[in-house]
Amino acid sequence: MIDVYSTATPNGHKVHIMLEECGLPYRIHHINIGAGDQFTPEFLAISPNNKIPAIVDQQGPDGKPMSLFESGAILVYLASKTGKFLGKTDREKFTTLQWLMFQMGGVGPMLGQAHHFRIYAPEKIEYAINRYTNEARRLYGVIDKRLAASPYLAGEEYTIADIATFPWLRSWKNQGIDWADYPHAKRWFDEIAARPAVQRGVAVLADLRKPRTDDKARNLLFGAGQYEKR
Repeated sequence: MIDVYSTATPNGHKVHIMLEECGLPYRIHHINIGAGDQFTPEFLAISPNNKIPAIVDQQGPDGKPMSLFESGAILVYLASKTGKFLGKTDREKFTTLQWLMFQMGGVGPMLGQAHHFRIYAPEKIEYAINRYTNEARRLYGVIDKRLAASPYLAGEEYTIADIATFPWLRSWKNQGIDWADYPHAKRWFDEIAARPAVQRGVAVLADLRKPRTDDKARNLLFGAGQYEKR
């Protein structure tokens, strides 16, 4: 059994989807980031960066419980544990990992900033909106060009690179994206969205997601509350 500490965000959905795709048994523990659950001592013990998701695999590599944080690391761990969605040869594995790192270092942070300044920022700062919207469009362009040459990001097979990237593109409209400009990415997106395991994964905790509009949530997520020493 794998205990999953998460909420319904793109990073959370990466792990939810992977668990569903692999058919692994798991228990969900909702971390209400708007209420500050991510700062509790219990959660910090398994996720010292106070970010979701985190997991505790009750049967780790040595048969003992193992905790992991960082969604990319969790995906690699689950792929290694099950022998799925990473590739078989060294060439396939490293190709998958480079596109996973592209998501971790580019797609997630930059689309997150685009979303923040376009939707959540209390001030509409034109410079920031333009900077991150343009970067979002550039990244979609990189994805579209890659998918013009191969069915999936890492090549011929569906991998953790696709699983990691897909949830971040679900908010394309809030990121200032027009799918008409990225037909190959749209083909890929629609294909992945139709997978039953993906549909189950993005439904996990979705009914508990609430707009981050109250003052406490905004302070914890975007204001001084997130920087308090704990």
